[in-house]
Amino acid sequence: MRDAGGCRAPQARSLAPLKGRFWAAAAAKEQTYEYGSTRYLLLCGLGGMLSCGLTHTAVVPLDLVKCRMQVDPAKYKGIVSGFGVMVRDDGLRGLARGWAPTFLGYSLQGLFKFGLYEVFKMRYAELLGPEKAYRWRTGLYLAASAGAEFFADVALAPMEAVKVRIQTQPGFAGTLRAAAPRMYREEGPRAFYKGVAPLWLRQIPYTMMKFACFERTVEALYEHVVPKPQSQCTKAEQLAVTFVAGYIAGVFCAVVSHPADSVVSVLNKEKGSSALGVLQRLGFAGLWKGLFARIIMIGTLTALQWFIYDSVKVYFKLPRPPVAQAPKSPKKQK
Repeated sequence: MRDAGGCRAPQARSLAPLKGRFWAAAAAKEQTYEYGSTRYLLLCGLGGMLSCGLTHTAVVPLDLVKCRMQVDPAKYKGIVSGFGVMVRDDGLRGLARGWAPTFLGYSLQGLFKFGLYEVFKMRYAELLGPEKAYRWRTGLYLAASAGAEFFADVALAPMEAVKVRIQTQPGFAGTLRAAAPRMYREEGPRAFYKGVAPLWLRQIPYTMMKFACFERTVEALYEHVVPKPQSQCTKAEQLAVTFVAGYIAGVFCAVVSHPADSVVSVLNKEKGSSALGVLQRLGFAGLWKGLFARIIMIGTLTALQWFIYDSVKVYFKLPRPPVAQAPKSPKKQK
């Protein structure tokens, strides 16, 4: 018994460190998402797909009434009355009109928007160096987001054109499968990309404001509102800060991008129209039709997008860099 017991104890003791090393190795293996790695950037792109695709699809009814207020203000005079007109004309199912191109288009846009933003932000910061990257961080956010959105809109443009045609031209086609082939048959490839220039005019300022305003608002909230440093906040508290900062950024985004959004809506509705012709016809007042609906929609959208995007980062345990801080100068470190 003594021999048996004496044999077991050392065996148990020898297995304990092995077991500890096994779990440590497993934990280390889980944390393979190094900041800036390909896996990290792909997961950021996935977060962007989910955040943009899901949120834009969720607000299709509001987007629908906003588009119709822009292209037919005589019939759709307000948000509430506009919903009433749509339900009367198309039924409740009509409120989801255009959901498929919305989901596909904005999922692709989110992939490039968020994924490339992270790429450009890191690359520009590397080129500038720590001190200049901090000093010029607002410009860095603006440049990174503008570059990302340029490519994101090329991916979005075809589905955006289909969406607007379905939503604003009754009787044209009710589904993506019916609308896209008909547009190609009648107008060729130009039908899908004639709105890309106004889309850039709408989306690039919007995204520049969305990212730069969000980054600086998060920074301001942690500095002046949140009573403790970011490192001491729980994940839930950090996500709450993300949501608030996202909504604030969204309000500014809506105002900046609304005139171009009005042009895009009318342009994609009408065959053979040009951006300049639509702009002249709408006039200054016409460019701002539907702004209140857009503020509600974009404020909510932007807040939810940042919340979903950060939630994906939390779920996959992606490294979350701290809020921007001035780098310590070499003289002070000595």
